[in-house]
Formats: sequence, structure tokens, C-alpha cells
Amino acid sequence: MAKEKKIKTSSKESPVVESADMAAAALERPQTPLLDKVQGVEDLRQLPQADLAPLADELRAEVINVVASTGGHLGSSLGVVELTVALHYVFNTPDDTLIWDVGHQVYPHKILTGRRGRIRSLRQGGGLSGFTKRAESAFDPFGAGHSSTSISAALGFAVGRDINKKNNHVIAVIGDGAISAGMAYEALNNAGAMDSRLIVILNDNDMAIAPPTGAISAYLSRMASSREYRNIRSLAKGVADVFPRPIKEAARRAEHYARGFVTGGTLFGEMGFYYVGPIDGHNFEHLIPVLENVRDDKKGGPVLIHVVTEKGRGYAPAEAAADKMHGVVQFNVITGAQDKPKNQPPSMTQVFSDALIQEAQKDERIVAITAAMPAGTGLDRFGAKFEGRLFDVGIAEQHAVTFAAGLACEGLKPFCAIYSTFMQRAYDQVMHDVVLQKLPVRLVMDRAGLVGADGATHAGAFDLAFMGCLPDTVIMAPSDEVELTHMVANMAAYDEGPIVLRYPRACGIGLPLPAQGMALPFGKGRLVREGTKIALLNLGMRLQECLKAAQSLEAQGLSTSVADMRFAKPLDLDLIKRLAQNHEVLITVEEGSIGGFGSHVAHHLANLGLMDQGLKLRVMALPDRFQAQDTQEHQYEEAGLQAGHIVAMAMQALGKEAVYPAPLRSGA
Repeated sequence: MAKEKKIKTSSKESPVVESADMAAAALERPQTPLLDKVQGVEDLRQLPQADLAPLADELRAEVINVVASTGGHLGSSLGVVELTVALHYVFNTPDDTLIWDVGHQVYPHKILTGRRGRIRSLRQGGGLSGFTKRAESAFDPFGAGHSSTSISAALGFAVGRDINKKNNHVIAVIGDGAISAGMAYEALNNAGAMDSRLIVILNDNDMAIAPPTGAISAYLSRMASSREYRNIRSLAKGVADVFPRPIKEAARRAEHYARGFVTGGTLFGEMGFYYVGPIDGHNFEHLIPVLENVRDDKKGGPVLIHVVTEKGRGYAPAEAAADKMHGVVQFNVITGAQDKPKNQPPSMTQVFSDALIQEAQKDERIVAITAAMPAGTGLDRFGAKFEGRLFDVGIAEQHAVTFAAGLACEGLKPFCAIYSTFMQRAYDQVMHDVVLQKLPVRLVMDRAGLVGADGATHAGAFDLAFMGCLPDTVIMAPSDEVELTHMVANMAAYDEGPIVLRYPRACGIGLPLPAQGMALPFGKGRLVREGTKIALLNLGMRLQECLKAAQSLEAQGLSTSVADMRFAKPLDLDLIKRLAQNHEVLITVEEGSIGGFGSHVAHHLANLGLMDQGLKLRVMALPDRFQAQDTQEHQYEEAGLQAGHIVAMAMQALGKEAVYPAPLRSGA
């Protein structure tokens, strides 16, 4: 294989792109003569193998250039360039089913499978998804976004293929982080027991299991994956079968452990997989023969190929970054500097992190748990401050919650911080292991509401609905950074049972932060603006839109109250009753799906008889469908949760002409 060309960059980093001229130069499209010939995988398969390495160089340069202009998942995509080329070169996709776990590494895959012409619409409104998506291409047979699903899905495809008497290959590509999750092992166990013909590629980009051992490892992997070796192995097994069972079992274990000793595959062998590897995932001379051997042997059971790659490969700033530039906004190709806006208020994630550190300084019983997202949840800063008090359990949300429950049983104060979209995966544990036992676990859900470019797979739309139905559970949602600081203090002080905090992927509104959080009155909202005709009940960070709407309504002679409810559970029924009795129209506003805060308000108003005397109630929540990726502003405009929509809803409730603002986009 030709030596890979590394993208040369300056080692000097700066917080933003220095100038428009430099940005334009950085985004100039690279020269890609080989890649230009590859309009699809059929063109790829016509190339001589000697052209694959220079093609990979061009593909890597194209990915860097694209992500510099769109943002997205860079390091993971750079790490699988050669593997992606090799898989499409060897296998007959899309007839052969190729399933990528998570999907954040699929930018090279999308470029090679006929989507290069749209690749610069990646993660943009109306453009290509940042993940695999069935509706987008036949080359995306299974949608992803959350991790550790690929082997389960692939097994379903493989068994379905057998039932339908087809003869295609099914390949799952899963990373060493994703394979740490329990679901992946459930699938491995099931696949090994069923002995279905299935190929699993373990993409080890963190040297988490075993390093490749050069030419010897490559030779042994090629030999072990060959049909001849497996036929000899089958023959030896047949000969061994004529001997008594103790001798036969000893022979089987001797071969199995000998191969495992060389390759490190004993674990997977015990689960019923034929293990091959580790092999260099950036060397076509290693990759192609092994993939061809496995492709050509259509009689065997499940096979696991252990491929070692380097995340961020070929781009110096990514290789040097602690997270290998896993997720980035727009950046300068020359320097690697990300174009992050200056002079913004701190993110809500940072505010949470600072507030938790403040509380932990006062109470050594406070500990924190994250599921492979220490930086994303802000807990990396907590871990740096308090040695031994942060626990990153890997991609294992179920375990994280029950682990936190155990810590609570021992008198500690666990803060379990998991993105809203990922908390869905731990729902059974939340219900049975925390809520049912009324344990004081602090469940912190970042990225609540709509999340922008990550789209539907990562939207935190449903937590108010699925948490709100659980008994004895406190649920809080701050309207700004000051409220968030105080709510962290509420969590630290509350020991009566489970307590939930949810906040969006957003910056604060620019308020000065208190030196110390002070617990808010429990289960009580606050009246921010008092009127007589219309009452807006806000939960979360739509408060500023409610205040804008109130100002607009006042200008039309409609006196408007605005309440920041703070608590979705327990509801402040005294405040709700007072507003319902003294206003003609009551509108709830939330950044969540149907079945959440507004539904609870309607439930109590109906049962209290407060809707029997003509009160006009309206509930404003996210639409009852999945919203595609876009900017958050456009998503909330499409969802109908901006100030203009609130005004129009109030006018409609009063029987006046309701003029809804035109959406910024038609949506998806």
C-alpha cells in the first residue's frame, strides 16, 4: 500500500477562523481525479487494487473539506476511509447488506454510494442526514443514530435472508466503544447460538482490545480466514469426532485457544464466532484478502473480523485532538480551528457543570455518572476537579442508572447525566430500579427538546412524557441559566426520591450567574408578568418567546400574564388554579412531545372542574412527528413554538383572526 499522505496543517490553533479570505481558501475543494471517476460503487469495483490507496487519500481530503463547511462527525469518518473503500470494493452492495453502527462514520460511505453531489448538504435543512437513513438510499438498509444496534439488526437481516432463500452477505460494522454496550453482547450471544452466516467487523479505533502485530498478524489472519484453512479445520473436527468425547473436546479447545492466543479472539470464539484479526484497517494489502476470503466462504457460521483503525487518521489536527475532532462545527482546514462564535453566554451544559462543582465542593457525597459522554455532559470538568468521584461507564445507559441506584443505597448523592435521547434506553431501569424503590437518584438530561443538525435520532422530545407518568418523581425544567443553577441546588438538597432535571442544547440568555445556587421553593412556579385576559404557562426555555408574545398581545389590547412553571411535577396547582379562574384563555408552552406538561395541566384542570365555566385551554408542544435536521431556530419555527405562533394561538382561542407566521422551511 502506498504511504498515506497526511493533510499538512499548521500546529498553531486559534479559537476562530482568522478571516473570510482564509476561510475561503481553506474550503477550496481538493483535486480528486480518481474520486471524480467514481460515481458509484460499480465504478469503484472497476479500479485496479493499486488505485485504492490514492483513492482513499482523495476521499479523506474530500471528507475533511466537506465537514469543514458543514460541521459534523469528522474523526470517526476519517478513521474508516480505507475500510469503507475495501468493503464496497469486495462486497456487492447494496445486494450485500452493509449496516453501520451509530452511523456517525458514514460520510465516506455516502460519497461512494452516489450521494457525492449532495454531500455538502450534509446535516443541513432538506439535505442529507448525518447518519444512515433508509429513506435516503438503498445503500442504507438500516437507520442508526444510537449505538450498539448493528449486530441485532444484521442478525435479523441474515435470518430473514435464510427464510427467504436468498444468498447475499450481511455485514455489520461496529466500533470498540459501541460493542461495550449490553445490547451488542446480547446480539453476539444470539448470533453465535443460531450459527447464522453473518459477518461482524469490529472497528477498533482506540486499541481497546489488542494492537495489530504487523506482517505476522496479517498473514495469520489471512490464513485463518481462508476457505482452505476452514476446510482443513472442518476435516480435523470430523476426524476428532470418531474419538471419545474427552479427546474430541481437548482437540477443539487446543485449536480454539491456540488461535485465540495468537489473535486475541478467545472471547468471541466462546460466543460462537469465528474470530479473525487483528488486522491493519488502513492497509489494503491486509484488508482485501481477508474480506475476500470471508466473502467466498458461504458455508460458515458467524465471523468476526477485528480491524484496528486510527480515529482522525490523516488529518493532523484531528490526530492531535483529545477527542480526535469527533464532533465539530465549521472549521478552518489549514489550522483545524473551529469557527465558534465569540462573546456568547455560557452553554447550559457549562452552567450545569459549574453549578454541580459548586455543590460538590460543599458535599463530598456527591458523585457523577456518565455513559461515555463526559465532555458532552460537562462532567469532564467535574472529574478533573474531584478525583475518583466521576464514573464513566461507557455506552451503557441502563447500567449507568442502576449503578447510580446502588450508589444511592449506600448514602451517596449520584448525579447521572445522560442526554435526553439516550435516557430512553434506560427507561426500564429508571422505572424499576429507581422510581419503584423511591431512591434519590439525580437524573440529569442534557439536549432536551430539539437539537438541530443531529436531527430526529438525537432529539430530546419525549422525556417529559415518559418521565411525567412515573409516580413520586420530581421533574424540573429551567427557563434560563440562573434557574438552572438554582435547580442543581434543589437536586443536591433533595433526598426523598428520584428527581429529574432537563435542559436544552442552548446557551443561556446572558443573565449574571449567582455566586451560589439556592434551592427554589419546591413545586412552585413564578409569575413573571401579570395580566387579566390571557395566561401563558411556560415550562423550559420558551419563556423568552412567551414574553415576546405577551408584549405583542398587550400592544393589541390583550392583557397577558406569563408564568414560568419551573416544575412539570409536582405541578404548582395553586398558581394554575388562580390563572385559570382569572383569565379567559390559558395556553401551555413546552419543548416536548404531546403527552407532557400540557397534558398534565389539562388533566388537573378537567378534574378540578376549572374548564366547566368556559375557560379556553390550548396546549402548544412539538408536532406529533419526527422533525428532520435543521438549525434549532428553523426547527422551532417549523414546530410552531415561536412568539408569533403563540400570539396566533391566543387570537384563535378568542375567536379572532389568527395569522400564523410563515415557516422558515416547509419541514420534512
